Amino acid sequence: MTRGRRKVRIAITGAGVSGICLAVKLKQAGIDDFVVYDRGKSVGGVWRENVYPGVSCDVPSRIYSFSFAPNPDWNSYFARGNEILSYLNSVVEMYGVGPHLRLGEEVVEARFTAGEWRVMTSRGEESRWDFLICATGLLVQPALPELEGRSAYRGVMMHSAQWESGVDTRGKRVAIIGTGATGTQMTCALAAETEHLYLFQRTAQWVFPKPAQRYTAIAKTLHRVVPGFSRLADRFWRVVFQGTISAAVVRAGWQRRLIAGVCRLSLRRVRSKELRRLLTPPDNPMCKRLVAASGFYRVVQQGNVTVIGEEIERITERGILTRDGVERETDVIVFATGFRADTFMRSMEIVGKSGRTLEDFWSDGPKAYRTVALPGFPNFFMLVGPNSPFSSESVMRIAETQSDYVLRWIELFKSGAVAEMSPTQEASDKFNELLRSGMPGTAFSSGCTSWYHDSQGGLMVWPWTVRMHHKMLSRIHLSHFDIRQCGESSKSGSGSERGS
Repeated sequence: MTRGRRKVRIAITGAGVSGICLAVKLKQAGIDDFVVYDRGKSVGGVWRENVYPGVSCDVPSRIYSFSFAPNPDWNSYFARGNEILSYLNSVVEMYGVGPHLRLGEEVVEARFTAGEWRVMTSRGEESRWDFLICATGLLVQPALPELEGRSAYRGVMMHSAQWESGVDTRGKRVAIIGTGATGTQMTCALAAETEHLYLFQRTAQWVFPKPAQRYTAIAKTLHRVVPGFSRLADRFWRVVFQGTISAAVVRAGWQRRLIAGVCRLSLRRVRSKELRRLLTPPDNPMCKRLVAASGFYRVVQQGNVTVIGEEIERITERGILTRDGVERETDVIVFATGFRADTFMRSMEIVGKSGRTLEDFWSDGPKAYRTVALPGFPNFFMLVGPNSPFSSESVMRIAETQSDYVLRWIELFKSGAVAEMSPTQEASDKFNELLRSGMPGTAFSSGCTSWYHDSQGGLMVWPWTVRMHHKMLSRIHLSHFDIRQCGESSKSGSGSERGS
């Protein structure tokens, strides 16, 4: 085929934030031969799956949107889940992504063979693609604790990510297991309507008071009709977020001391010394992902809310029995126990060159080259993969940075300059060694265990500033890759670099 006119076929797995982002950018680049697979029957990913009462984002809404699709109509400083889902659907419609969606069709196996990816789906269909991009996200597989007696329970029981829309908690006795972001949000949302709410705390979490302010009609009008005002507001929130939270998690300094001080001062709102002691975490603020909630410490002091720190013995027919021998009868039990964050796209079988599987490659924990690629897996990229800065940046902007990087490789493929590319093992190892050397400076390495740790105990966070991640992916380094050109056998790169 003539150089510069090469066709490209792309398969994307996942129609959540990052999958939609890449799909739009492909459309903007004039690339139409792509599909987006998703096991769900609609788009939205984590915002489609999580519809529990009180679900909201802990990143300011002004920066929880794509730069190419600003949203002037956010209702509050921190958007609700249904609002974010509506936004994602509007982006899909605005950019004509709909015809590329394969909803209700999950990729079960992807195998690189004869220079292309052979993809098999849950419908038994097989197709072939030049590139495979995994955009399945981080929070995919719900984590459920091993508790005896779950099958005997006579009430309603579910994980927060599997909330049943027909469940009515008004006037009921409700148990929430877990006090992370989901548990605190549900507590704040349900306490007022339940007969009694039991909050079973496994480990106390630091809670940062999240502003609950809503945007006025005047403010939304200004965002809609005055572009300069909207850009200024977005810039303000980005500077505030990156200058405080993002900075605090990656290095010691006044930002970390400030946020820790706010968390400790907020906890002082709990008047009961015994309850305050129970709610005081054993670790420092931000050692785990900071929980942001509005009014949590006020709600847990209500008369119809009981915080329980005693370990759960088992689930009974009528409720929950704790190790102290006390059984609390409930009508609804909700597991707010999070997700297995180290699974990524392991629900599908991915086989790279020479028959190496992803499961084998990640046998000692998830790792990647520069958060986006894997040695031995040609023409394969990940969005929001291992060590992406999801602890300190809006996932919307992470997806944009990584999508732009992937597009640079796709353009090289289209030009005929490369046919296959995958990072060398050496380049990947050097990057991961550099990551490990940077972890001791982060708040997450201060002595606790959190969902940011993989099954081997390694941290999956980004240890530096968001700006460093963006700069790192602003150009491709051919010398870091094994490259095969059209008609040639695999070989290492030439040592040159390509910018945008």
